[in-house]
Amino acid sequence: MAGKEATVYIVDLGRSMGEKRHGRDQTDLDWALEYVWDKITTTVATGRKSALMSVIGCRTDESDLAGVMELADGYGNIRVFSPVKQYLLGDIRNLQEHLKPSKTNDGDLVSALAVAVQMIDGATQGAKGNPLKYDRRVIIVTDGRGNMDTDDLEMIASKIKDPSAPIEVVLLGVDFDDADSGFKEENKERPKAENEETLKTFVEDCNGNFGTLAVAIDQLHTPRLKETRPVPSYKGQLTLGDPEKYDATITIDVERYPCTMLAKPPTASSFVVRSDLGGVPGPSEQSSATIVGEDHPMSDLSAVRNQRVYQVDNQEEPGTKKNVEMDELERGYEYGRTAVHISESDMNIVKLETQPSLSLVGFVKAEEFERYLPLSRSNFIVPQRTNQQAQLALSSFVHALYEAECYAVARMVTKENKPPVLLLLVPRIELDWEALVDVELPFEEDMRRYKFPPLDRKLTISGKTITEHKDLPTKDLMNAMSDYVDAMDLSTFGRDEDGNEEEYAKIEDAFSPLVHRINHIIRWRATHPDPTLQIPDPPEILTKYSAPPAELLAQAEKQLSALKKAADVKKVPPKVKGRGKRQRTDRDKPLSGLDVDELLGNPKRVKIETNNLVPSFKQALAASDDLEAIQEAANGIAKEVRSLISSSVGDSAYNRALEAIRVMREEMTELEEPEIYNAFIRDLKLDILAGKLNGNRRDMWWKIKGSKYGLVDQKRSLVSDVTEEEARKFYES
Repeated sequence: MAGKEATVYIVDLGRSMGEKRHGRDQTDLDWALEYVWDKITTTVATGRKSALMSVIGCRTDESDLAGVMELADGYGNIRVFSPVKQYLLGDIRNLQEHLKPSKTNDGDLVSALAVAVQMIDGATQGAKGNPLKYDRRVIIVTDGRGNMDTDDLEMIASKIKDPSAPIEVVLLGVDFDDADSGFKEENKERPKAENEETLKTFVEDCNGNFGTLAVAIDQLHTPRLKETRPVPSYKGQLTLGDPEKYDATITIDVERYPCTMLAKPPTASSFVVRSDLGGVPGPSEQSSATIVGEDHPMSDLSAVRNQRVYQVDNQEEPGTKKNVEMDELERGYEYGRTAVHISESDMNIVKLETQPSLSLVGFVKAEEFERYLPLSRSNFIVPQRTNQQAQLALSSFVHALYEAECYAVARMVTKENKPPVLLLLVPRIELDWEALVDVELPFEEDMRRYKFPPLDRKLTISGKTITEHKDLPTKDLMNAMSDYVDAMDLSTFGRDEDGNEEEYAKIEDAFSPLVHRINHIIRWRATHPDPTLQIPDPPEILTKYSAPPAELLAQAEKQLSALKKAADVKKVPPKVKGRGKRQRTDRDKPLSGLDVDELLGNPKRVKIETNNLVPSFKQALAASDDLEAIQEAANGIAKEVRSLISSSVGDSAYNRALEAIRVMREEMTELEEPEIYNAFIRDLKLDILAGKLNGNRRDMWWKIKGSKYGLVDQKRSLVSDVTEEEARKFYES
């Protein structure tokens, strides 16, 4: 759990901040707000009630200290936009209306800093006036062009450095000189240069951070990794032997913490527009109901809650259902399409009763362990805190495994009655700490063994081994591929600060595009609610490793050409677009240019045969790409479908007719002629419901409806003129 924090942003809103300088296409204030909005929205996205914030405007048109202190001389043109509190989306939208350049340059930045210190001091005090445990921070963004009264700087600095409640000061200057980044503003005004020097000296005296806005904004694109406080998944003893039965056992008090955790993108929540509903309704008669919950504080939305009700058939009133409590139900498990009931008493018999434990069951040589076996993420097993005996014992065990080049296998149960798992314990020794790294091992039931043919030879039925075959790589191809792989080596392609070779895409420099891109868009949309605005492109650091570097590809061009030549790579003729299978003459034309059908004397029209319905229909479509021939084939199978339905004894022929309908639907869709099938299925529905196919054949319509063989809509075929709504209504009788 993250600690408490209180942050106050001091934003310079003077008239000078509304100007564009140094070739930028945005004002200094808009440029500065990129940093401010990113910091605020990142904090809001956490949803932490202990993350408090406030924003103070300096050099504003109005003066409003919001009761923090008396509005005395020197505190004019300062505005407190909110008390120190948890910010929500509504606060961001309200703040956007006020962070605009003012029409004055009057206002003292030092006085605004004094107000910020007073606000943080008041918000982080306990009931008896004692400071609470908070991370206090003041972030200042200014161009340094205003007037400053420096008489109280020493007193403010002593308050900031108070050991009982220290405050971190971060100052970001617009176009401030920075030796680290090599930026120096030419022809700088003397008042600004003096203010820069004064502010830099003050921040260094407070042990704060002084930097330029340009560097801070460049660092915004680098994703910030979330550090979480580790939570132990096991606290107990690591044992060798059974301490309850034997005295000659080894027992070490240990704790288990996760080494890595999977970072997932934020999930979407469901909300509905607020209405005048008078409270939450009671239990619903439906199996699951959606109920409007408490109002959401960020906007005019209400949270959505789900209510689940269990129902069974009512034996007293056939055809109705009654609600039952979950306690009255018993568990059942699917076996195919059947529910297998297992009573609670039977479950207790087969359920394994376990107690929390971590016991060693064996050892394995490190060189004999297969690296593909681990199933889970890794964890650290460390000695119990402040237990020197456990630290010494575990250290001895870790060193023993390391020197013997062995891994340990342990049986672990983290909670009572939880199924046991097998862990592999690997020794890890660093300069300042030692631990066991564990990963879960599979049981025999978890193993899936598949056999594949060898890649370097072929085995005939008679047992002969063939090493030269068209499907096997030649020696020249293997050498060419080896050279190409060596040429694309990334392990030495990168360069460090001194120009020395290093790994190109290191793990710590590669970020998850999914996680950080979604967070980036959420923060951006929070401050840009207009749906007409185009979403910005992802930061370059997220796409940097999505493709091989261009320089490396250019260097490996020679090896790639040799590989293409050795592999005899040929360009595949492009596929015909826009007409599906209709362009048979272009699609099936062989590279030799010969028309095989014409040489073999194959007919251009194929008759639809009753006893060979589906194959003959497909042959008829493949014989010609003429629309008239396709319509003739469709009419032929449609006639046979009607004949099957009319002559069916009961539903004996319905499945054959349904299969023919399915094939006709798929083929017409692939040929991009869905209207032919749609016309057929409309007429067939009318004939069935009107009883024109030799009596009542409504069961056939229910089969068509249940199989979803209705109209082909625009979602299934782009050339269809049937909408999804029309296709849905088609199933209504």
